[in-house]
Amino acid sequence: MEEKISKLVEWLREQVKRAGLNGAIVGISGGIDSAVVTHLIKRAFPDHSLGLIMPCKSNPKDQEDALKVVKSSGIDHLVIDLTETHKTLFNEIETKLKEKNEWNEEAAKLGDANTRARLRMTTLYAVANNFRYIVVGTDNAAEWYTGYFTKYGDGGVDLVPLVHFTKGEVREMAKILGVPEEIIHKAPSAGLWEGQTDENEMGTTYEMIDKFLKGEEIPEKDRNIIEDLHKRSEHKRRLAIAPPKF
Repeated sequence: MEEKISKLVEWLREQVKRAGLNGAIVGISGGIDSAVVTHLIKRAFPDHSLGLIMPCKSNPKDQEDALKVVKSSGIDHLVIDLTETHKTLFNEIETKLKEKNEWNEEAAKLGDANTRARLRMTTLYAVANNFRYIVVGTDNAAEWYTGYFTKYGDGGVDLVPLVHFTKGEVREMAKILGVPEEIIHKAPSAGLWEGQTDENEMGTTYEMIDKFLKGEEIPEKDRNIIEDLHKRSEHKRRLAIAPPKF
């Protein structure tokens, strides 16, 4: 894993050089994946890396954990609170749809969460533009395969260094990089709403997804869930679809 980390660091440097940019930026959520990427870009660009903490109707504990990652990695950081920005935008959407009697309360929960992810993406790119940094994503192999990310949200990035690593491998990497123990063992969550966890929402576990991706036997129920998630999320792993030339 040490060798893989070294290769990832070199790959990050090559990508930034190829793009003609100065360094790299990542959104730090307080979870293990963003913690690992934070440590990676700090290693790759000691003087030209930045971590962005973007609370948005968030659990305060997530910001505390994100700051622990800042401390453990030594990365420069900014905190930009998007709560009021999100409130203004989403309230306006709700008002206009209600005026037309077309507001869908059931769909609003996910719409609210996805809007937060897309506001964070917009903020990352605005700050990245200021420093001429590349935007680095945090999706691991399990999230990428199942589509467990917001299209044009946390999926809206330039580089995905963890996309070939299972959740278990990311944990192994985190230990080597010096990510705080409490973050390594924290229940994975996108922080979309109170009590939300990745595994409850997906209907299976990262352990099962990791085994599936490694070609190991898993219960049929879990395999069906994973295959269905992959099929339904195919559009997320592609750029906007164009028709054939007529």
